[in-house]
Amino acid sequence: MNEILRTNLLSPIVLSFALGLVARVIRSEFSLPKDVYAGLSIFLLWSIGLQGGAELRHASLAAVALPAAATLVLACATPVIVYLTLRRIGRFGTADSAGIAAHYGSVSAVTFIAATAFVKSMGAEAEGYMPTLLTLLESPGIHIALAIGVVNSARGSGRPLRETLHEVLTARTMVLLVGGLLVGYLMGDANWRVVEPFFSTKGAVFRGLLCIFMLEMGLLAGERIGDLRKVGPFLIGFGIAMPTVLGVLGVWLGTLAGLSVGGATVLGAMAASASYIAAPPAVRVTLPDANPTYYLTLALAITFPFNVLVGIALYYRVALALAA
Repeated sequence: MNEILRTNLLSPIVLSFALGLVARVIRSEFSLPKDVYAGLSIFLLWSIGLQGGAELRHASLAAVALPAAATLVLACATPVIVYLTLRRIGRFGTADSAGIAAHYGSVSAVTFIAATAFVKSMGAEAEGYMPTLLTLLESPGIHIALAIGVVNSARGSGRPLRETLHEVLTARTMVLLVGGLLVGYLMGDANWRVVEPFFSTKGAVFRGLLCIFMLEMGLLAGERIGDLRKVGPFLIGFGIAMPTVLGVLGVWLGTLAGLSVGGATVLGAMAASASYIAAPPAVRVTLPDANPTYYLTLALAITFPFNVLVGIALYYRVALALAA
C-alpha cells in the first residue's frame, strides 16, 4: 500500500494539484486565466468522450451490460445513502442534506481523469468504455437528490423542476461527454486514427494539459480551505468517510460486474467523487435554502483532495484485494 500511495503522490498530476493548493495558501499572485481554464475543461471532457466512443465500438453489449447495471445501482443508491446519513446522523435540514446528496450523486470528471491516469501508471489500464459509465453516473444522482429535496421540503424554488432538469441534462459536461461518445462511436476507426494523437487520453498532449488543469484545481481547493472552520468537524469527517465508503462500494460492485482491477478502481473513484461543475447550479436553483458553504467546501476542499491524494490509491488496493 505504501508503494502504491507513493506512486500516486509523486505523479505529475497530483504534484501539479499540490502546487496550486500551496500557491493559493501562501497567497501567490499566480492564477490561470478563466478562458484558459474553460478551454482546458472543454478539451479534457471532449477527449474523454471521443476516446470512450472510439473504444465503445470494440466492446460487445454483453461486456458492457453488467458494468452499466452496477453503475446505475450506484447512481440510485448514492444520493439516498448520503441524504439519510446527513438527516439521521448529522441532523441536517432537508435542503442541506439533499443539496450535498446531489453533489455526491453526481461525478467529478477530474477525479475520473486522475483515476484513469493512475491505474494506467500502475499497469492496470481500465476498460475503454469507462466514459460510458461516467455518463450513466453523472446525471441520475442529481435528479434523485433534487427530487428528495423538493418532495420533502415545505416549499420549492418557484421554478418548474422540468426547467432545472433540462439545465442539468444540457449542461456543458453532459453535452461534451455524451456528444463526444456519439461522435467517437460514429466516426469509425479510420477517422479516429487521424485525430487520436491529439485527443487520445493515453497520449502526452492530454496528460500535459491535465497537469495544467490540475494547477487550477489546486487553486480552487485552496480558496475554500478557510471555509473548513465553518463546516464543522462532522462535515470534515463526512467528506473523508463517505467517499471512502462509496469508493469501496463502487470497487466491489465493479468487481462483481466483471471489471478489471483498473476498471473497478476507476468506478470506485467515480462513486467516491463529488461534483463541483454540474451539481452546484442545479442545487442553487432548485434548493435555494441549501448552504453553498457546505456543499462547495465538501466537494472542493475535502473530498476532491482526499480522492486525488489518498482515495484513488486506496480504491486500487481494495480492487487488488478483491481480485486476488
